[in-house]
Amino acid sequence: MLGQNLILYWKPAIEIAILWFLIYQIMLFFEGTRALQALRGIIVLLLAFLIFKKFNFLVLSWLFEKLFGISVIAILIIFHPEIRLGLAQIGKRQIFKTNLKDDEIVLLSRQIVEGCENLAKNKLGALIAIEKDDSLAAYIQSGEIIDSRVSADLIEAIFTPNNPLHDGGLIISHGRIAACGCIFPLAVNQELSRVFGTRHRAALGLSEETDAILIVVSEERRDISVIYRRKFYKDLGLTQLETKIKELLKTKENE
Repeated sequence: MLGQNLILYWKPAIEIAILWFLIYQIMLFFEGTRALQALRGIIVLLLAFLIFKKFNFLVLSWLFEKLFGISVIAILIIFHPEIRLGLAQIGKRQIFKTNLKDDEIVLLSRQIVEGCENLAKNKLGALIAIEKDDSLAAYIQSGEIIDSRVSADLIEAIFTPNNPLHDGGLIISHGRIAACGCIFPLAVNQELSRVFGTRHRAALGLSEETDAILIVVSEERRDISVIYRRKFYKDLGLTQLETKIKELLKTKENE
């Protein structure tokens, strides 16, 4: 009898906890996107529908029931970009992740900073992606495989003009330069300032689909920016750049 009572009370509690967790994750997923406002509107309509059903408002209940019946296709159209990105994220997690040690992170960040400093001084642009938890294997395959240790000289050489590989992005995976000349998706954000060029849009596009750390060196303004999870860290000094790279590399996904 006691066991049955526990099951009777605990089962709904567990179901409610799981439901709230799913709702919370959905809200986090849409956070920072224009779709969040539409999602809130749908939640308000759903609550209104439940209230109408509770108080037995027949006409309004019938109207909302028909409305929800045809809204499935509309939701799929409205949230198409977010749904596509969400499904893409399912297969991007790496089961076996090689975490860099603190001394490896320090050495890696210093080489990147030195390379970016030399590029900025010479008015040369660059786009560098550092892989974290989300696999960049598909983007690595779009470029030229290198598999070399990270060095400032190599980074500078890759982005030197007249080099056939300087136009694309450079990807660092597991503490090594995996490939260069890689193609990244361009962001379609219409609100992005026109000051930002193709490299910035490509960096933002990749940050929308993965948790990679993107570093952009602007050849026009000779400044260095970091983009992570759609957030811009602009006009960073060399010390700030090194600190930000270390910070983001040590940041766990659940943080």
